[in-house]
Amino acid sequence: MILTYRYRLKDATTSKHLDRHSRAVNQVWNYCCEIQRQAQDQWKAGRKVRWPTAFDLIKLCTGAAADLGLHSDTVQTVCRQFADSRDAKRKCPRFRASGGPKRALGWIPFIPRAVKIDGDKAIYLKRPFRFWKSRELGGEFKAGSFAQDARGRWYVNFQCEVADELPTGNGSVGIDLGLKDLATCSDGAKVPALQHYRQHEQALEVAQRANNKRRVKAIHAKITNTRRHHLHEQSTKIVRENELIVVGNVNAAQLAKTRMAKSVLDASWSMFRNMLEYKASRHRARYIEVDERWTTQTCSSCGCITDSSPKGMSALGIRHWTCDDCGESHDRDLNAARNILRVGLERQALAGEIPVL
Repeated sequence: MILTYRYRLKDATTSKHLDRHSRAVNQVWNYCCEIQRQAQDQWKAGRKVRWPTAFDLIKLCTGAAADLGLHSDTVQTVCRQFADSRDAKRKCPRFRASGGPKRALGWIPFIPRAVKIDGDKAIYLKRPFRFWKSRELGGEFKAGSFAQDARGRWYVNFQCEVADELPTGNGSVGIDLGLKDLATCSDGAKVPALQHYRQHEQALEVAQRANNKRRVKAIHAKITNTRRHHLHEQSTKIVRENELIVVGNVNAAQLAKTRMAKSVLDASWSMFRNMLEYKASRHRARYIEVDERWTTQTCSSCGCITDSSPKGMSALGIRHWTCDDCGESHDRDLNAARNILRVGLERQALAGEIPVL
């Protein structure tokens, strides 16, 4: 598995060098954009042309690294990334602006041959960039980049290949994602929704009305960091205790278009599921996403859908209900989590019965 280790750079005096390198990277990216747009214009004019490949772009940029003050491997990496982004979206990416209100954040990619790691220093083009080495790299260094955040702070990222040999538990858990509680597990445990944005909403309003852009960026960064920390803690705990993790495939993007948009985006369901997925892979656990339709209405004890089952948006306020058939009393979210686990176990059993051809 490939994990990214991110470290904050500590040398304030070297930021000017990184800014210069990032402007040079933007020039390479924008040149690739121009070549791509020229090819598209020729195709629209009726000429038979093909999109330039990464090899074509690298060939066109040969010799530009010395003039731009970049490592040649950085120029080649930018060309490859441009081709990958273009092919993934099947359209030409945007230009990267180096100034103005829509300035692109700094980005300087590199490969192991271009950077030497010496303790808490990353040496690029014979210039050391010191960083806070909060932990050791967990594997073999494969690629990396210098990256800038919205507040202008620089970080160095190392993509390392790590072994998937972490221990895991022997439990199985179904997870129902929600807004009142971030997640309800089939064993009765609940992950609280701390509502990080709501906690800082008033301070954010004051800063925005005062047009204090620096303070606004700082508050948004604090919201992001506290949210990510909370999700990391809870996802790690779940993965360490269970070898089977089943999660409902709630459509966050669709719910973000409703009146619950602010709460849905603050919950960050997609980020939570991504963390569970890659951490489960590291712990050699199995992660499954299942269709959560009917999991709320179905009784987890007898499997029936009765008239007392909460149905539709109008029944969102019903948090507890009793099954008319078996008389079992249910917590709405816990019942859904148990049904999600049942669906996941059925899928796992079905996969085990199908022979491999």
